Amino acid sequence: MRTPLFGRIAAVLVALEAAGLVALVVWQVVALLSADTASIDTAIALLVLTAAGAAAVAAFSVAIWRGRSWGRSGAIVTQVLILAIALGAATGSYAEPATALVLGAPALGVLVLLVLAVREAGTAEREDASA
Repeated sequence: MRTPLFGRIAAVLVALEAAGLVALVVWQVVALLSADTASIDTAIALLVLTAAGAAAVAAFSVAIWRGRSWGRSGAIVTQVLILAIALGAATGSYAEPATALVLGAPALGVLVLLVLAVREAGTAEREDASA
């Protein structure tokens, strides 16, 4: 089955999110090595979790590119989590609306592309089944 156009675009954008997470991992490693952390145990745990998240998001990107539904599902969950983080950044006593916008706007755009990719994949499957 051919991957739809929206799926290809979403795969590239999800890959960019994975690259952003890899950059965050590098930043965390630099902070850990330069002793710029309050708790080494917590910093290592956060580093491991961020690296696992980067690997998962990269796997979602590859799966979306290959037309696998589990990649789209995982990426949709990822976008919803990013939107939840953006909402948290926009509210509260230490609100940062600019940060919320920087996180939330791309996540919303990728979420829309993923939903459109799901619709295209479903249409293609129905057409293949009827042929």
